[in-house]
Amino acid sequence: MKRILIATDGSQAADDAVSFGLDLAVRHGAAAVVVHVVPTVDFVPVLGGFGLVGAQAHEPYPGDVRMLEEAGAEAAARGVPVETKLLTGGTVDEIVAYADSCDVDLIVVGSRGHGPVGSALLGSTSLGVLHEAHRPVLVVRGATVAANAA
Repeated sequence: MKRILIATDGSQAADDAVSFGLDLAVRHGAAAVVVHVVPTVDFVPVLGGFGLVGAQAHEPYPGDVRMLEEAGAEAAARGVPVETKLLTGGTVDEIVAYADSCDVDLIVVGSRGHGPVGSALLGSTSLGVLHEAHRPVLVVRGATVAANAA
């Protein structure tokens, strides 16, 4: 492996995926590409709109950039060459498209472990990436989820 894409959203499961992906990068002498995806627009209630919503362009929060900086710092501390990228759009589509554009050897994503009912109701980024990607995907189940299941 030469390049590993690691997706993060700041959750504990994503932090576990970052650590695991960086461990793999160290073992294989690979570079890491860490991405975070923000939506293109935010939906906001319309004042006096009786339940109607409007859309406005999403402005990245400081936390969006901070999680990438933290992952970059962790990679640097481990001696892993790293690129970080803030992407805009649909999470699954952006992760898969960026992985293709960078020609990565592996995509690493975290899973919060919602289970079949939760995933059906909430959607699942890891499941979406598994279905859409044209390259290997490794799903890291969060340590806190695994501990709670035990």
